[in-house]
Amino acid sequence: MSNQAKKDQTQELIKETAKNLFFVKGKFDATTQEIADEAGVNRTLINYYFRSRDNLIQIIFDEAQRVEQEKSKIIQNADLPFKVKISKFIEGSLSTSLQYPYLETYIVSQINKGNCHQREIEEDVLDTLYKDIEKEMELGNIEKMAPVQFILNMVSLLVFPSAVRPLFMENLMISDAEYDKIISERKEIIINMLFKN
Repeated sequence: MSNQAKKDQTQELIKETAKNLFFVKGKFDATTQEIADEAGVNRTLINYYFRSRDNLIQIIFDEAQRVEQEKSKIIQNADLPFKVKISKFIEGSLSTSLQYPYLETYIVSQINKGNCHQREIEEDVLDTLYKDIEKEMELGNIEKMAPVQFILNMVSLLVFPSAVRPLFMENLMISDAEYDKIISERKEIIINMLFKN
């Protein structure tokens, strides 16, 4: 293996380790030493590859944003019936929740710290989404409410179980595997709560 390939592999290992600590384990305040220990590398390599913990955090935050934007593209770009589009979005979101249980919580924590955040949906796309929701309400497929309430309901049903995962696991005496199974079974439950038929 060339020196450059080895450097690239080490850099990727550090980044993936940080993502695992932040998004999978929920350790948002992991120090560079904790990241290095988890990756099995010397702490100085983090500064060598990323210049600082803050740069590494920014790279990880940007990746989290990309994951969220990919999910949003399902709603933005799919030329499908509304319920099918929402169903695919829910499926993608639940899949992401299984892979990265603390992704949304991480993004919110970084926004609260003043880190940059890019809007995931443009205003014209949001207007179209609201119109689609209103149309479904007129057709009787969704309970009448402000369209933003429909979105809040959907996102709450998707994100809340992951955000409170450790609390539920402890209080309900549920293992990681059992909780993953519960999350994976939520698609139909959420669809049935959002849509009348």
